[in-house]
Amino acid sequence: MLYYLLPVGAYLIGSISSAIVIARIMGLRDPREVGSKNPGATNILRYGGKKAAILTLVGDTLKGVIPVLIARALTDDATVLAATALAAFVGHLYPVFFGFQGGKGVATALGVSLALNGWFGLALLATWIVVALVTRYSSLSALVAALSAPFYAWWLMQHSAYLTMVVAMSALLIYRHQANIRNLLAGKESRIGQKSTAANANSQSN
Repeated sequence: MLYYLLPVGAYLIGSISSAIVIARIMGLRDPREVGSKNPGATNILRYGGKKAAILTLVGDTLKGVIPVLIARALTDDATVLAATALAAFVGHLYPVFFGFQGGKGVATALGVSLALNGWFGLALLATWIVVALVTRYSSLSALVAALSAPFYAWWLMQHSAYLTMVVAMSALLIYRHQANIRNLLAGKESRIGQKSTAANANSQSN
């Protein structure tokens, strides 16, 4: 039953949109109706401020951490753990509670990665930080981390189930960043700390 219950539970937890919940609690507009219309921390930051963005970021990360930690407490089966991690991530991208319209998954991907293997998660976080410091592009940082993730998984976790999960997660994350990729290639992507404009309103990461 663990093969089914844990991933299903993880998907449902992942489907709770931190951005929408935080916006409602703080009396902010629905993030799906503002800016990039992406229910993520970056979009919340634009119009809701740092506090709302930090709470959203923490919530999205915990959505990845909590299901995996619960699964790890119940089993050490790598296939079950990998399926649980992927389900939480997919829940964020395609939440059943919000019409399957979710965020881009960067923070939730980090959460499941840290919970599965601390060194793996830290390697991804370090990659994101280095690229962000050098380029000041949040989306590019996420894309480089996603492309690096399969190598880190092969090196640090050494299990086919984890590698398969990471490849799938990276592919989905890159797919969700299609608009960012187009804007990066066109030189229209906004940098971290830069005010959004109508031309790049749909480009922000997470």
